[in-house]
Amino acid sequence: MKMKTSLLIAPLFVSLLSTPSLHAQIGKRFPSERKVIKDPVTGVPLTFLTSTPAGDSKIYQTHNQWTSDGQWLIFRSNRAKNEVLAVNEKTGDHVQVTEGGYTGMLCVARKSMKLYYMHPTDTTKRNSALQVIETDLAKVFADSKAGHMQPASVYQRVCGIISDSLNGGGDMALDAEENNVYFRVNRSEAAKHLAPGIKLESNFGPRNMGAGPSGLAGMDLTTGEMKYIVSVPFQIGHIQTNPWVPGEIVFCWETGGKSPQRTWTVMADGTGLRPLYPESEYEWVTHEAVITKDEVAMAIMGHRKIANANNNGATGTAWNGVNPGQEAAWGPSGTREKPTGLAIVNLRTREMVIAGQTKSGSGLWHVGGSADGRWAVGDDFSRSIYLIDRHTGEMLLLSTGHKATAADHPHPTMSPDGTKIEIQSAMLSADNRSMNICIIPVPKQWLNRKYN
Repeated sequence: MKMKTSLLIAPLFVSLLSTPSLHAQIGKRFPSERKVIKDPVTGVPLTFLTSTPAGDSKIYQTHNQWTSDGQWLIFRSNRAKNEVLAVNEKTGDHVQVTEGGYTGMLCVARKSMKLYYMHPTDTTKRNSALQVIETDLAKVFADSKAGHMQPASVYQRVCGIISDSLNGGGDMALDAEENNVYFRVNRSEAAKHLAPGIKLESNFGPRNMGAGPSGLAGMDLTTGEMKYIVSVPFQIGHIQTNPWVPGEIVFCWETGGKSPQRTWTVMADGTGLRPLYPESEYEWVTHEAVITKDEVAMAIMGHRKIANANNNGATGTAWNGVNPGQEAAWGPSGTREKPTGLAIVNLRTREMVIAGQTKSGSGLWHVGGSADGRWAVGDDFSRSIYLIDRHTGEMLLLSTGHKATAADHPHPTMSPDGTKIEIQSAMLSADNRSMNICIIPVPKQWLNRKYN
């Protein structure tokens, strides 16, 4: 079923974008804060592209971070409140790349110098219609460097409008062909498309999340035309695409913790809906990320005590902000009584392998890998970063000291060429919370390895 958005509305919002803004202007430049230090434990050089407490955060590890020319990283920061910034990896220069604000996920194109994101048409409403906006990054960078910025409308294009009756939040992903985006729709719209007789799922776990229905739809970035994809009886979260296979979508059943069936995949035409990795009640699967043309990395957590007669499989303590997921209401999952670790699932053969696991502690938590299949990477509850050579199975503690008190987790993401990792870190923060953008290289001796 196709849903057409009114293209007559788009020019109105383009004109709104070109009006004087209360926000800092697109193209505004900020001085370099680039700083290279040695990891105090491992000795690995850490390049901090930001180094002051300005509320920085990287894009989630399910999405691309680098611009297509490989020179800039896109991130969020309070340097320009509610706006998006780019930082040049070599010079450390910062450039503001949006004007008028944004909401939800940032989608950085891999084939073109474009950025896609959502913007509410009415910021006073909780669920207003959403503009999907394209920013021409090449134009922004060139004009900013020349010191001759033009009105925001020269750089920002409204691709289409998601009506308030469809708005299901800010989750969005860019198709491999970069001609469509996919997004979540709200419960009322999802219910209209749910197959008859499907039993709705209720909330699962102590965070009271996960109830359905929910759904996915797509937008053509050229015409603004929308097409419904699928409805499911649970709450959808973390929508991502396969950057190498057009129309392939991966998403999760979001509960805020353990899910009865976390990982799912579907094609953009609504076919092929299935669990990506069928899990048992004993497996705590989380933080899946597409890493190669055929593979998805995910964490099978091993962060809870093994059952005994007294604790019934959980410590019974609440989340203290450092060691989450300990509440007994999550059930028997997440212990090391069963296999755990950084798992990699093949989308074609459906086979799963465990690439590696820490010997103790929480186990690997947020995971990723290189597109060439050489490396896997993960963080743990201590915010330490581990690198795995997938050819040999060797695992290396790459960096540590990023402070478990940080405002968020490192969320490691490998660069497209597989030579470095981006994280967010509180290592330099006096308040032990504020985070900065940090690049960690794959050690040269590992990059130079030859395999039979």
